[in-house]
Amino acid sequence: MTQNRKVAIVTGSSRGIGAAIATRLAHDGLAIVINYAGNTAAADVLVTKIRQAGGEAIAVKADVSVAADVVALFDETEKAFGGVDVLVNNAGVMALGRVADVDDAAFTRQVDINFRGAFNTLREAAKRLQDGGRIVNLSTSVVGLKFETYGVYAATKAAVETLTAILAKELRGRNTTVNAVAPGPTGTELFLEGKSPELIEKLSKMNPLERLGTPEDIAAAVAFLVGPDGVWINGQTLRANGGMV
Repeated sequence: MTQNRKVAIVTGSSRGIGAAIATRLAHDGLAIVINYAGNTAAADVLVTKIRQAGGEAIAVKADVSVAADVVALFDETEKAFGGVDVLVNNAGVMALGRVADVDDAAFTRQVDINFRGAFNTLREAAKRLQDGGRIVNLSTSVVGLKFETYGVYAATKAAVETLTAILAKELRGRNTTVNAVAPGPTGTELFLEGKSPELIEKLSKMNPLERLGTPEDIAAAVAFLVGPDGVWINGQTLRANGGMV
């Protein structure tokens, strides 16, 4: 492996927005660690795609909600590439329901992956990221929109936004930035699944650009924050939603 590339861990990146982020950062010259929890085949396909395009990538299975898995994820990255320069916290789950109707299992799963998972990776990155590094956490524009039935999901992401701003201050002296990107409705397979054409059309028209976001739109925002042009942006949440909120 070349030692000239910056190295990025992208959690939950076997498909969807995470895969688009990994692909974009690889195109921008970073060596990529495709983190996944269960979909080995999809992760391997993405590794092959990146390598065939001239990039460097490996896949590492780890459940971000388990602290020991996160330590192993960083260990494997350092073993393969010599260090970690960039962390993109993309792994997340969403289970919709009114507050009165959310059961304990749905609550716990979202807190464990969205909040505890982000905390586990941020804690490890705070200790092991190379100076001059970049951290980008994925939030959601629902934190601003406050849609009904998104209460628990949005609350976990609001917590992530708060961690983002505080960790940016705690890493003073490291020349390391910590930011969040908060997508609006984005046309991924998971987003489109189970939604009627009418609902999709309604959501796509809510922003003044009158379309859904694409995974590549979100990847571009992450790439900006990770790249040299984002060096002066720190402790912020960038709402990538076409002006919806």
